[in-house]
Amino acid sequence: MLKLKYGIIELYKKVATSIPPDVEEALRKAAQTEEEGPGKETLNRILDDITHSRKECGPVCQDTGIPTFVVKVPQSINHKQLKEIIIEATREATKTIPLKPNAVDIITGKNSGDNTGRLFPVIYMEETEESHLTVDLLFKGFECEQLSRTYRLPDETIQAERNLEGVKRCIIDAVKKAEGKGCPPYSIGVGIGASRDQVVVISTKQLFRRCHELHPLEEIARIEQQALEEINSLGIGPLAQGGKTTAINVSIDYAHRHPDTYLVDVSISCWANRRGRLIWG
Repeated sequence: MLKLKYGIIELYKKVATSIPPDVEEALRKAAQTEEEGPGKETLNRILDDITHSRKECGPVCQDTGIPTFVVKVPQSINHKQLKEIIIEATREATKTIPLKPNAVDIITGKNSGDNTGRLFPVIYMEETEESHLTVDLLFKGFECEQLSRTYRLPDETIQAERNLEGVKRCIIDAVKKAEGKGCPPYSIGVGIGASRDQVVVISTKQLFRRCHELHPLEEIARIEQQALEEINSLGIGPLAQGGKTTAINVSIDYAHRHPDTYLVDVSISCWANRRGRLIWG
């Protein structure tokens, strides 16, 4: 398990200092197709920053955000022990990389100084039949977290009914209300389901999906593509400088709902969408 701890520390370093290859590819394609102007110039500066961070092994962003894990665990591994390893790895990664400490006690207001605390970092665990352990890590930026929204359909204010067209209206509304904050172009995760806690987790997990990975269900994939096209027609552009690249992907998943509920959560991530994966065992 000691090797696993050091593997998670390296995962922290990777997520802090590099951009996922699919995200960088999507940004480069956007820069090629963006019209001349402030938006294109901004994308080119972002790409220069990515190259510089890779060469210098420096942080892509000074804010660590909220470290969020999704871990797929074989039956042979103890969940409690694994959480302890992740927490210890977080302490060491904060010190050695280093990372900005963000875990603040809500009672005392004191920062723990090592990105660990009560239910911090955020860890979701799922049992898997695979023989190997998969650890996905995402840094959720604080500003994007504030821009994320939950909707209850029907919603008369945005004329959204209980259907996929209504879901699309929620996504567009969330981007409009973000007003270009949170460093677009965005990656957007969407969860549909029965309860608030459920749809937030679903939408968060969509931020781990690759940029060009469409949902296997045709009806959902079509809404993903339509929502992305409509978002990019808003003219907000990279870092709100104008242009046709306001988002690089929209990823949606769903759960069955109660007859009287139809909840939609929209999670927004900045252009970096800092995430990475460790496969161990």
